[in-house]
Amino acid sequence: MKRVMLFLLIISLIISSACSKEASDSQDRSETDGEKNLKEEEVEEVVEVEEESFYKLNIQASTVGERYTTPDNYKRVEPESNSFGEYLRNQKLKPYGEKVLFYNGKEKTKSDVYDSVFKVDIGDRDLHQCADAVMLLRAEYLYANEKYDEISFNFVSGFKAEYSKWMEGYRIKVDGNNVSYYKATDADNSYESFRKYMDMVMAYASTISLEAELKTIDIGELEIGDVFIQAGSPGHAILVVDMAVNKEGEKVFLLAQSYMPAQETQILLNPMDKKMGPWYSLKDKDRLITPEWKFELSDLKRF
Repeated sequence: MKRVMLFLLIISLIISSACSKEASDSQDRSETDGEKNLKEEEVEEVVEVEEESFYKLNIQASTVGERYTTPDNYKRVEPESNSFGEYLRNQKLKPYGEKVLFYNGKEKTKSDVYDSVFKVDIGDRDLHQCADAVMLLRAEYLYANEKYDEISFNFVSGFKAEYSKWMEGYRIKVDGNNVSYYKATDADNSYESFRKYMDMVMAYASTISLEAELKTIDIGELEIGDVFIQAGSPGHAILVVDMAVNKEGEKVFLLAQSYMPAQETQILLNPMDKKMGPWYSLKDKDRLITPEWKFELSDLKRF
């Protein structure tokens, strides 16, 4: 009997010890998690301080030029008044931290690609991809400045889709590679009609047709509004949306893209030098490496 009682006492002590260990482990895990969360918050704060000391991010601002102040010792390039460059710098952005949305409303989960999202209506069709985002921004600029005769893009077939004819009520019939205008409605220059025209352009133009329309620019002449583009299926295109320069003439710039499938335009992060955040520099570089594509310096083009 004494042996039984001793055995039970030993079992009780073992169980008690195990429970205490489990409780202790649970508490340790809780404390560790708490320490981990604290450390993560501290790291985030350090990163923010490092980024702010480098380019002074203003997360409350709602435009490209106001949100991304320049790195130390750099001064913003001043584009001409009412130019495409000025238009891009003043583009509206979604509140800082909001995700890129695909055309179907789903979020882009690759958060290491971009830093901010353009406030742009991309519709609910898989149209607004890379070259389309570039063409839409260019067309929106021309439309806003009433330069309707300059709104024109080629389809991959070679057909020239002119907004001036669309305004007059002409529509575009596509039958394979046979494309033609036909009179369909009264003249209409509303924004709704303009966006229907752009839907048509985005459906039948691509990096292949856009690359052929643009003129090649030497990398030393890089300006806001220039495009890095590689034609193909798929190809890719990104747009220079802001720029700054230092006393030595070295340029840093911001890049924007859409991607596949159709998604909102986004300010790209710099994978070549993460401490620069979204600012890019080509000093001592022989290629432009972005989060989802690599470009040759000879891929630089201009409208």
